[in-house]
Amino acid sequence: MKKALLILSILFVSISYGQEVKQIPQINVNGEGKVKVVPDQATIAVTVETKGNNAKDVKKQNDEKIEAVIKFIKKMNLAPADYKTQRVSLNPQYDYEKKKHSYNATQTIEILLRDLSKYDELMEGLVDQGINRIDNVTFQSSKLAQYQSEARKLAMKEAKMKAEDYVSVLGQKVGRAMTISDNSQTFYPQPMYSAMKTIERSDADAPRETLAVGEINITANVTVSFILE
Repeated sequence: MKKALLILSILFVSISYGQEVKQIPQINVNGEGKVKVVPDQATIAVTVETKGNNAKDVKKQNDEKIEAVIKFIKKMNLAPADYKTQRVSLNPQYDYEKKKHSYNATQTIEILLRDLSKYDELMEGLVDQGINRIDNVTFQSSKLAQYQSEARKLAMKEAKMKAEDYVSVLGQKVGRAMTISDNSQTFYPQPMYSAMKTIERSDADAPRETLAVGEINITANVTVSFILE
């Protein structure tokens, strides 16, 4: 019985090694799709920073300025869901030369501005109410998902077109896709804005333009393996 099992095992191994692995002709290509979009909204992170020698006083001053900032944001008729406190801190700092402590209080508010025509009015009002640090402004599109979908389709079309170009001289055809890898990343443009409190205008009624919005490049990148027929 053991001898019979041994013979069957040897036979199975021989058959397995005797089989040839069939190679499937295929081509790997990259494709890129790009959609240019003018942003229609922005996420703005601004901070009130207060410094002083007494922790309680520093925090009180910081809270008062933030209260004024929030009141102004409400006057701008922004939806409550479009602004929130992002970060709050109160940290001691030691001056080794003067050998005494001071305190630094900060509160950061993140604002989603859905109407970019209000950008200048919003930013000037924020600074007037006590904002002394603009941490970040990111331009976005409210239809990002739609444009990403368009970019992905364009990337796939380019990948297939590349594959067809390569194999057209070989008398072969591009078949179905075996694998698709998404290598996409989304990048947002950063604004160019002026330091509003330090610029003096000769005409107080002149329109302000403190930023260049530009365009968002929504890009999709794919790697596709096609079977060749």
